[in-house]
Amino acid sequence: QVQLVESGGGLVQPGGSLRLSCTASGSPFSLHTMGWYRQAPGGQRELVARITSGGSTSYADSVKDRFTISRDNAKNTVYLQMNVLKPEDTSVYYCNMRALRIGIPDSWGQGTQVTISS
Repeated sequence: QVQLVESGGGLVQPGGSLRLSCTASGSPFSLHTMGWYRQAPGGQRELVARITSGGSTSYADSVKDRFTISRDNAKNTVYLQMNVLKPEDTSVYYCNMRALRIGIPDSWGQGTQVTISS
């Protein structure tokens, strides 16, 4: 059974930085595309960043040049470095592990709150 454990959320001022971590267990981590999503109150869950098993990355336009996704396969961990944070980045951030086969649901972490406020 896959388990994703996130950490690193919190309250920071605008312009500040945070690094989120997500450690996985229960599946061969290096084979999976990993992603970070976020969901604000009343909003839909949206993709923030994604990294493939080969290390290719993609980002939402709203976070390009501010956020960086990376992975450490030796530690079964994916990171999201968030810089120049804005109030509109306030959300619950979820770690996602894409399933290896069609028909199998993705795995999700429990979410970590990120609040940007002065």
